[in-house]
Amino acid sequence: MKLSYIWNPASLLQSPLLRPLHPVITRLNQGYFPTLHDFNELLAGLEQPVGVQQGHNLHFVPQESGKIGFESQYEPRCYLTGEVQTRPENWHDFFNALVWFTFPKAKAAINTRHYRALAHELDANSSQRGRVRDMATLLDESGVIVVSANSALAELLKTFQWKELFWHRRKELHGAMDFYIFGHGLYEKSLQPYIGMTGQGLILNVEAEFFAWTHEMQLSYLDTKVAEYLNNPEHCLNPRELHPVPLLGLPGWSADNEREAYYDNTSYFRSHRRNPK
Repeated sequence: MKLSYIWNPASLLQSPLLRPLHPVITRLNQGYFPTLHDFNELLAGLEQPVGVQQGHNLHFVPQESGKIGFESQYEPRCYLTGEVQTRPENWHDFFNALVWFTFPKAKAAINTRHYRALAHELDANSSQRGRVRDMATLLDESGVIVVSANSALAELLKTFQWKELFWHRRKELHGAMDFYIFGHGLYEKSLQPYIGMTGQGLILNVEAEFFAWTHEMQLSYLDTKVAEYLNNPEHCLNPRELHPVPLLGLPGWSADNEREAYYDNTSYFRSHRRNPK
C-alpha cells in the first residue's frame, strides 16, 4: 500500500491494534514517513543487534526488480545476507520492518523456515509451495499471538464460541488472555479496520504472572517463545496450527463491540468448526 493513508504517528499510537509496535513507533522521526536510512539508523542504535539465524546482522535495502536468481529472492537473500528488501513509502514494508524490531527472533525463525523449505523445493525441482511455507506465510502476514493462562478460554476460541468468549466471559479475559498482532499484513489492514478483519492465532500458554509484567517484558518473552515454537521441527508444518481470530470482537478493539447484539453477526463471528485434520 502506497501512502494513501497519511503519516500520522499520533494516530498510530492511539490504536490498540498497533500496541505491540508502539515502543518502536515512538523512536521514529515523527515528521515524515521513515526511510531505509531511518530503519538502519535505528538498527545501529540498538543495544542488542538484530540478525538472521545464518549469523548476519539485519540491514534494510531497496527491493530488487526484474528476473533474479534464487539467492537474490526475498527470503533467501534475507537468510544468506541479512538484507531485507524494502520498498520506499510503502505501508506493508513499513510494518514488516517494525515487526523485525519488535519480534526479531521470531522473524528470523520464520525466515529460516522459508529458506529451508525453498531450498528443499529447489533441490526437488518443484514449483509447488508446501504446507511449511503456507503456515509460515500465514503467520508472517496475518498472525496473532494469543496468550492464555486459562485453558477454558482458549478452548472457546478454538471452537469458535465467540459470543461466549468475548461477551459473556469478557471480564475474565483481563489477566487471563491477551492478543498481540504479529503479521505485518494485518498491521497494514489495521490502518483502516473493517468488519470481517480476521487474524490467524498462534496460542501460547502462559502463567498468570505474565499479565503483571511490563509491556516490554511481555514482548521479549513472546518473541523468544514464538521463535522456539518455529525452530521446533515438529511445528510450522500445517496452517491448521493457527486459529481464526475475529479481531474487532476483542474487547476494547472496536467501539461497536460494547453491545451484545454486535456478536450476533454470524457472517463475521462464524460458529462452524474447521475439520480438525
